[in-house]
Amino acid sequence: MPRVRVHQHVNPLSPYYRQPPEPLCLDKVFAKPELPLHLDIGCARGRFILNLAAIATGCNYLGVEIREPLVIEADKIAQEQTLGNLKYVFCNAMIWLARLLEQVPAGSLWMVTIQFPDPWFKKKHAKRRMVDAKLVADVCEKLAPDGLVYIQTDIEFLAAEMFALFVASERLVEVPLAGDLFPIKTERELAVESKGLRIYRKLFKKCKGRNRNGSDPLPRITS
Repeated sequence: MPRVRVHQHVNPLSPYYRQPPEPLCLDKVFAKPELPLHLDIGCARGRFILNLAAIATGCNYLGVEIREPLVIEADKIAQEQTLGNLKYVFCNAMIWLARLLEQVPAGSLWMVTIQFPDPWFKKKHAKRRMVDAKLVADVCEKLAPDGLVYIQTDIEFLAAEMFALFVASERLVEVPLAGDLFPIKTERELAVESKGLRIYRKLFKKCKGRNRNGSDPLPRITS
């Protein structure tokens, strides 16, 4: 299938991208809705979870992307390959992630990945960056105890900003990364590595207790 050509950047604050999505019903989109859910936020063309869904069939995979043509293209490929554990959704995650997931039972998410989001380099565009305190809270709300959040980017200032937001959450602890977390790499990850450039990565785990200062917290681990 030829690639769909779309703009690399879209303004998430423009009226078109403020459309609320329909809340996701796991029973309607997955063949086995009881499986643990891997949420890939900002999945772009979706090839990362497409390949994961084909080889790691014990999970369901949900790709969320703001560029609608990419979602249409990815969903068509998933249907052609009859992958009952994979779904893509057009959604502006920085505004509507909580609404999209409102019918998803708390604790259903075992893994959330945020990989190479748009950095919006200009200071005046900083408010367009996908990861903010609200998105962190929305992720934590549905994440299972001991569920994981994996973040990576090749932009140093963006890494510092995103990592700080997740570190600030009282519901997460940082855990060390040892080697590659997945057998599949994103297209962006492969491109950056081929140029010998650095990638900034961190992994967080949800505390078992109420928060890391509450009852039965997990110890904080630093890499």
